[in-house]
Formats: sequence, structure tokens, C-alpha cells
Amino acid sequence: MGLFAGKTIVVTGSGKEKGLGQGILRRFADEGANCVVSDISIDAEAQNVATDLAARGVKVAAIACDVSDSAQCVALVDQVVAEFGAVDIFVNNAGIGFMMKPMLEVDPADWAKVIAVNLSGAFYCTQAAAKAMIAAGKGGRIINIASQAAKTGFPHLPAYVSSKHGMIGLTRATAVELGAHGITVNAVCPNHVTTGLGAMQNEYFSKLLGFPTVEAYLANMAAKNPMGRPGLPGDTAAACAFLASDDAFYITGEALNVSGGEEMH
Repeated sequence: MGLFAGKTIVVTGSGKEKGLGQGILRRFADEGANCVVSDISIDAEAQNVATDLAARGVKVAAIACDVSDSAQCVALVDQVVAEFGAVDIFVNNAGIGFMMKPMLEVDPADWAKVIAVNLSGAFYCTQAAAKAMIAAGKGGRIINIASQAAKTGFPHLPAYVSSKHGMIGLTRATAVELGAHGITVNAVCPNHVTTGLGAMQNEYFSKLLGFPTVEAYLANMAAKNPMGRPGLPGDTAAACAFLASDDAFYITGEALNVSGGEEMH
């Protein structure tokens, strides 16, 4: 029996191998939770993520959801409740940040797309998950995967930075309203993690900042970090496991840095 045996966790944007979503689900699967893989489509890669989780001995479902569509967010939660009986833990992890341009060159359509996925998607899913949790009457945990960019500005990422700052506002506002129902809402703010999205950012910013190679850029990143390395998916997963545990019941509305000391406010 694991820490989350009998619980069901949904993680959006979790259909990519070596991504934050997979890392989070692996941690919860190892603690006995039913796991729901969700991404904009359930392709072969997402099926691989689901197969990996099932091999850990837990029940797994893979459900497509475009979080920028509120109706699909409602349908995701409804399907999870129908299959598993409840949504106990919901992690808003879906996000895009590959539209890297100077602020003066950003296309309004690209701005709108990032906000629609990263911020509006988190709102739609939070609303749907909270309604299901309230109906079940057992409380719940909602965790938003924000970023170091939720607290610090970065160049050439105006929409991403704005969406992640907004996610902290969403976390605080919803925590105030949902506490009465026994639902906590918190954000996790990782520093850079080399996922698929992170790899694109590595390529872009290593060139922008004049590093001869991506490896040199990453070495410089590690040297500036008090703990001597960038983040790993397991770091964020561990923070999520704590925030979803009974030990964290009295913690809500927080934005927890998981950055090896790189971000301290």
C-alpha cells in the first residue's frame, strides 16, 4: 500500500516521454495512485507513457484533452470520474513555451495561443476538477506547474512569463474560494528542466547569449545554481507528492520554488 493508494491523479500535458508530466505520474504510481495520462492527443508516445505506468502495477487511463477548450476539460474530468469514481489530485502541467521572440516581434496570435494553453487551460481544468471534488465531498488537491518564470522575467518569452505569473494569481484566487471545501490549490515553480520544451529553449538561448555550444550553456547554468545543477523531473514530482499528501493539508495558495536555490522569492 502506497501513500496514494486508492487515489486518482490526473496530469495534463503528460504524454511526452522524459517530460515533467511523466515524472510526476511515475512518482504517484510508485505510491499506488491510479494515473490518468492526458495530452492534446494520445499518440504512440503517450501510449508509451501509459504502458510504463501500468508496468508499475497501477490502473492507468490515457485521455486526450486540448486544455484550451473548456468543453474538453469538462469531458476529461467527467471521463475520469466515470472510470475511477473520483478525481482526488489534479495537476495542471500542460504548457507551451516554444514561441521565443523579442517582445516587439511577437505575433498576437502566438501570444493568444500561449495564454490559452498555459493560463486559460489551467483555469478551465481547475474549475472542472473543483466541481467534481466538491460533488464528491472528499476535498482534493489541485497543483499548478508554474515556473521560475512565474517570479522572474526572462527575455524573448513575454507570453510564457506572463502566463506563468498569471498562474500564481490563479492559484491564490482559487485557493481562497476552495479552502472551504477541503481543496488545496498550490503552485510548483521549477527552474529549468531539459524536457522536450526545455531542449528547444536550450538551443535558442545558447545562441542568443553567445555560447559556442548547448553544453557550454548548460554548464554555465549549472555553475550559477547553488546546488550545482539544473532541475530534474523528479524534483518537481517530489514537491507535488508532498503538496498532495496529508502533511500538506494546511498549505494552500503557495507558490513553491523548486530551483536548487536559483529562485528565492
